[in-house]
Amino acid sequence: MHLFRLFVTAAVTSTHVRAEPGILQEISSLKSSNSSLLRYPTQFTQGIIPKAIHSHNDYWREVPLLTALSYGVASVEADVWLVNETLYVGHEIEALTRDRTFDALYVQPLVEIISAQNPDTEFTINGSSVNGVFDTSSGTPLQLLVDIKTDGEKTFPFVLQALEPLRRRGYLTTFSNGTLKTSTVTVVGTGNTPLDSVKASLPRDFFYDAPLAELNSTSEKWDNTLSPIASTDYSLAVAWSGIGNITEDQLANLNRLLQEAHSLGIKARFWDTPGWPSSARNSVWRQLAESGADWLNADDLQAASAF
Repeated sequence: MHLFRLFVTAAVTSTHVRAEPGILQEISSLKSSNSSLLRYPTQFTQGIIPKAIHSHNDYWREVPLLTALSYGVASVEADVWLVNETLYVGHEIEALTRDRTFDALYVQPLVEIISAQNPDTEFTINGSSVNGVFDTSSGTPLQLLVDIKTDGEKTFPFVLQALEPLRRRGYLTTFSNGTLKTSTVTVVGTGNTPLDSVKASLPRDFFYDAPLAELNSTSEKWDNTLSPIASTDYSLAVAWSGIGNITEDQLANLNRLLQEAHSLGIKARFWDTPGWPSSARNSVWRQLAESGADWLNADDLQAASAF
């Protein structure tokens, strides 16, 4: 018994004085010394997994664009207004400020991020590909929806010009001579974006958000070289609240819209999905995912990224 008590006492005491394992000490030492072994050029989004989530009204975030990227969101949306030949970002005219321009909130940050993801070093001299914003999946493009709020025909040329810093670096997805070439940013126009102007823009690096509910009911020939995405109002197209069971007709309509889009090589997005209660929201998200919707339209990015 005496020996047993000594053993127990020693064991308990040792738990309080036990040194950290050597591997933890080494980790701590490397981190505290800011060792170059722990740093690499493309680690801006280190460990972030891209997700097929669309950041609805992204400019409302506390930090636009960057908040979405921090959750791995692979699609963001900016409402743009042309005022005195400058593109401003905001939900309505009363929300605009001189500082919050399309260039300042989206174009220049993307130029800086993607440039940093593609450093000029001795190792990249002969490189031919361009890394996207996500370090874990450098081939995944960021989708940028540009919702034109002012007159489409007048605003469109200014949007094209605003994208020039991305264009001249080869960062934009393009369609030219019958070939669609995906790059780090795919820009898609919605809202008042003029379809005829997008169609006439060749080579094309600004695409069109097609009407998901009308893909087979108009004379327009839709495909992914014009519209990589098609969207519609969920509350009108499906209308299931997420409470109770979805009806056979609602499910059939949802599946029909998805099948029509996918048969054309177009990805589908439903906006105005229920946001509350969260149980209903999650039920709708789950049904959309099970049916094959490509983009999860979300206001609560934290909830969507953990879904």
